Amino acid sequence: MTLKTKSILASALASLTLITPLATAGTADLSPRQQVVELLKSIETGDPAPAAVINPEQYIQHNLAVADGLAGFASLLQALPPGSARADTRRAFQDGDYVFTHTEYDFFGPKIGFDIFRFENGLIVEHWDNLQETPEHLNPSGRSMIDGATELTDLDKTEQNKALVRQFVSDVLIGQQYEKMASFFAGDHYLQHNPMIGDGLSGLGTALEALAKQDIRLEYDKIHLLLGEGNFVLAVSEGRFGGEHTAYYDLFRVADGKIVEHWDTIETIPPQAEWKNTNGKF
Repeated sequence: MTLKTKSILASALASLTLITPLATAGTADLSPRQQVVELLKSIETGDPAPAAVINPEQYIQHNLAVADGLAGFASLLQALPPGSARADTRRAFQDGDYVFTHTEYDFFGPKIGFDIFRFENGLIVEHWDNLQETPEHLNPSGRSMIDGATELTDLDKTEQNKALVRQFVSDVLIGQQYEKMASFFAGDHYLQHNPMIGDGLSGLGTALEALAKQDIRLEYDKIHLLLGEGNFVLAVSEGRFGGEHTAYYDLFRVADGKIVEHWDTIETIPPQAEWKNTNGKF
């Protein structure tokens, strides 16, 4: 960040404090989870106050279409046609220094997105996301990519649920030990929000068979990050889909030691020559 840019941002934040002290103070009093929800909503409202939670000296950006730093975030907002953006966060969770969210967007077209923000000393210093265009249709079971359960429960089982999801992704998605799949689910009772797959293990099996017939391979290679709170666990993975370098974000809801619901976004990782920052997708 240049000295001129830092000066402009510092002046803007200082002006924000003078002009809207109540809004800024109110934002500061919110929990990290609430601060993130307000920040995402500001994409829609244009309210500058929530951006005060971003560290102007360090904001590491992993969205490869956005330049690094607070200046990159500001540039993205400036590129939006006035009044065009929408942001409706349906789920927000916190795991230590990380807040992760599940949001229905409309900016540069309708999208479903997961966002992850890392806090340090009370400010956001790093951001990851995974975005997928919102399909026009519901999935074979009549579900959208964003509807479904939202209630946070079982806070005492967070680590247990994270371990279950890690084992599932490692053994089944990465290891392709499909014979183990059934042990992670309660029979065929499994709600699915992927736009191409129906409910239950039967729906998943049908989708995998259809991909195989089209010679499209679904490959998971590595878990980069696994976050959870209570009954919700998010796995961030890298792999290939149809031969293309891909980021997989999978959100699982767990109940009684079994996976009972799943949401995801799948995003192709562009060639490095097209990146607007050098931080990488993960």
